[in-house]
Amino acid sequence: MGVILRGGIIVTAVDYYKADIRMEGEKVIAIGEGIALPEDHILDVEGCFLLPGGVDVHTHFDLPVGNTVTADDFSSGTQGAIIGGTTTVVDYATQFKGQTLKEALMAWHAKARGKNYTDYGFHMAISDWNDDIAEEICWLSKSAGVTSIKLYMAYKNVLQVNDDILFKAFTKGKQHGVLVCVHCENGDMIYNLVNQYRSQGNVTPYYHSLSRPIIAEEEAVTRVIAIAQAAQSQVYIVHLSSNLALQVVMKAKAKGNKVYAETCPQYLLLDESYYNHSFESTKYVISPPLRQKENQDFLWRGLSNRILDVVATDHCSFNFNGQKDAGLQDFSMIPNGIPGVENRLSLLYTYGVVPGKISMNTFVNVTATQPAKIFGLFPRKGTIAPGSDADIVVWDTNHTFVIRAETQYQRVDYTPYEGLQQKGKARHVFLRGRQVVHHGKLCDVNPHGIYLPRQGIR
Repeated sequence: MGVILRGGIIVTAVDYYKADIRMEGEKVIAIGEGIALPEDHILDVEGCFLLPGGVDVHTHFDLPVGNTVTADDFSSGTQGAIIGGTTTVVDYATQFKGQTLKEALMAWHAKARGKNYTDYGFHMAISDWNDDIAEEICWLSKSAGVTSIKLYMAYKNVLQVNDDILFKAFTKGKQHGVLVCVHCENGDMIYNLVNQYRSQGNVTPYYHSLSRPIIAEEEAVTRVIAIAQAAQSQVYIVHLSSNLALQVVMKAKAKGNKVYAETCPQYLLLDESYYNHSFESTKYVISPPLRQKENQDFLWRGLSNRILDVVATDHCSFNFNGQKDAGLQDFSMIPNGIPGVENRLSLLYTYGVVPGKISMNTFVNVTATQPAKIFGLFPRKGTIAPGSDADIVVWDTNHTFVIRAETQYQRVDYTPYEGLQQKGKARHVFLRGRQVVHHGKLCDVNPHGIYLPRQGIR
């Protein structure tokens, strides 16, 4: 027996048309009219969009940071994701000093196993690069299904790597089909600015933004693209936040450089006015920080003209009370990160599609199709087609609601989007043919997500 979604409008990255979808088992079996069999269950979705399940390729669940751990583990984080219409996440497993990549990956598998309400994969964030680690890249790609790594140009003395390591990583990545993702901020510049402000007694959250200026991002993006080009390799720039960095990416793409760039809802919707001298602004301490509002229009246009490839969340949640307050006397001690995996699709739809900043096709492209393509999950994920996984979101365009921390599935005591009006919501969500969300509520209390080994880049 199959399930028929009848009367909806199918939207992919390239198509927009009315048709029925037939799911059986875990796959989409047929698309069209008159495809129902006598025993099929029919769900009327007239007037709704039928979207491929969202793919969020930047989350941090159950991540130790300093003396604390992110508020969301894989259970609560993926519950928030699936409620919001995201059916696949790719989380950053993290290798800490002294660990092998295999040890780090096994630790993340243990954290995630049996807890995921979405399907999931891993990147590998590397903090301790050496010759032995470099030799593990082949195993990571060929045997573990992890075909992307992350390096940091920021967080001096903790995560930051130098240009020599970046070049070696790009070279090794190209050899084994591994995409290198990079956090692009000039860590030396930031380190000195942080120390300068602290020495002057300027320790409120307001100075977090000042210590991480746009020029620190622009310079790092410029440098990493040059290093990747010299290594004849591709590069994926995470959480791009500013117009100046966007212009660097646009020029590089125009020259034929193999550059992918991601932004996040916080950079499209929030701005540096949230930073002030009150402790409330610790809620918005992220890296890169929120920018001047004028950057937002450029980022939206970057999505519309497909200079920006992906909208992910960088979901890295810390409670306002009991975690963010570690920086009460020193902004440099505030855990960096905000929640958002639950709200990504509704925010992009409400403030992107509804006012006409991006099309429905672009909406699907940046939230599902391109992340699936870039990270080796397409066409299993990221589209609606016969043979693809039946990850389907029934999107109700008429549903309105207000984002409230008290009603969210994410296990964190605030949301940076508190009070924002939303138009459009996931009414029903199917994960590999199984209905997991019914009328906006989790209808299956059991996690059914599976691990997704990924294909290497071409």
